[in-house]
Amino acid sequence: MKKLFIYLFLFLGISVSAQQKANVTVNVDKGEYQINKHIYGHFSEHLGRGIYGGLWVGEDSHIPNVNGVRKDIIDALKHIQIPNLRWPGGCFADEYHWMDGIGPRSERPKMVNTHWGGVVEDNSFGTHEFLNLCEALETEPYICGNVGSGTVEEMSKWVEYITFDGESPMANLRKKNGREKPWKVSLWGVGNENWGCGGHMTPEAYAEHYRRYATYCRDFGENKLYKIAGGPNVDDYRWMEVMMKNIPHFLMNGVSVHNYTFTRRWEDKGDATGFSEDDYFSLLEHGLRMDEIVTKHAEVMDKYDPRKRIGMIVDEWGAWYNVEPGTNPGFLYQQNTLRDAILAGTILNIFHKHADRVRVANIAQLVNVLQSLFLTDGDKMLLTPTYHVFDMYKVHHDATMLPVEIDSPTYSRLGRTIQSVSVSASKAKDGAINVSFVNLDPNQSVEITCNLKDVKGKLTSANIITAAKTDSHNTFDNPNQVVLKDYKNGSFRNGTLKINIPAKSVVTAQIK
Repeated sequence: MKKLFIYLFLFLGISVSAQQKANVTVNVDKGEYQINKHIYGHFSEHLGRGIYGGLWVGEDSHIPNVNGVRKDIIDALKHIQIPNLRWPGGCFADEYHWMDGIGPRSERPKMVNTHWGGVVEDNSFGTHEFLNLCEALETEPYICGNVGSGTVEEMSKWVEYITFDGESPMANLRKKNGREKPWKVSLWGVGNENWGCGGHMTPEAYAEHYRRYATYCRDFGENKLYKIAGGPNVDDYRWMEVMMKNIPHFLMNGVSVHNYTFTRRWEDKGDATGFSEDDYFSLLEHGLRMDEIVTKHAEVMDKYDPRKRIGMIVDEWGAWYNVEPGTNPGFLYQQNTLRDAILAGTILNIFHKHADRVRVANIAQLVNVLQSLFLTDGDKMLLTPTYHVFDMYKVHHDATMLPVEIDSPTYSRLGRTIQSVSVSASKAKDGAINVSFVNLDPNQSVEITCNLKDVKGKLTSANIITAAKTDSHNTFDNPNQVVLKDYKNGSFRNGTLKINIPAKSVVTAQIK
């Protein structure tokens, strides 16, 4: 009878596969580097409906707001303990002149946003509005200054306007505009993508510009600038080499790296929903390349900075698809699915692995643009699947990274193969050990045996992000298709965590 069933399955072309299994070892005794909370940073550019209609609605709006910013988004960001927010760009940064965005809003000059849709920017959301928002969020501002079309004087005066507590023309102007005490701003980007939209410079030319700008961006009082050089695009390792070689290290605290994830190619990035399994595989395969990019840039940095004093700042990352049909192509509005949650978990695990070098990262972007955490429509707001990953992973903020070893099954498509399982682990200051698993395989669950050696305690909690389909997503009519839920399918005994991770899911388990 048993043979008959086997012949029947073979005849009908039905595959019989055993339960997928993976073995993970968490090296609890080898934790050395801290997972900097700032790798959970965010990015809000003057692009499409990212600021206006996304964050900013104005104090007179019927939409509940805090000093003109949507209260629902402020509350949701405080819940995930957002560590920093990058602004005003992006490409917009290198055409933004900060003095246009201060003073009475009715008197601020208008400009054309030439990078993003050719729309009129009325500058109603400027320096005060942004920094007041950061105070409301209890988060650190990350300002990106204008090198492409700006001047050294302009940037140096912006630093003075914001951070100087004393008598000076810029400090007095700030006080005149309603802010007596300076703000604290440490994270400071000197230009953006200066190999491209920020001036199409050679690395040598940009390095010379950077040296001048960074010299005149001064520390005032106790405010110490963390100066970030505009680094390479994706795998331009020569650009990184020139930054590390040509810029004195006392002038530079970090170097940025930008890397977006596509389904296909730049000209046709694939669709955010309704995609095939081939497109699903291609996107995650492309996303996994972040590990190679970070590794090779780190090798260049190690050559010049073996003590790892300079941080790698991955301040633009995330999925980039074709825009939603019927929307302005310059607004970069796209849906956000379970696939994006899986991508986010995988890339954050990569950043954890490189905690010795990656100090800051910013997913692009916060609201209504690219791989956003929120979508808005008038007074409606929804949380995307990506938001729930940041909620789940906040347990890793400033925790000690615990190296992991993984023996994973594989997932194959298009004649290519990737590992099915991505894992990272950390130990929090209260002693809790958190292990995050991502199962990239959309079809098969994985039974994981995770060895934590001599750890005592119990499985205190676990939660999961998954859904019926890889392109399941939240809509304004149904905002809870993909949410964070408690998960009960695991046990911890004698230093071993056994847990079954469903197909296409992200799970974090806590041992304490």
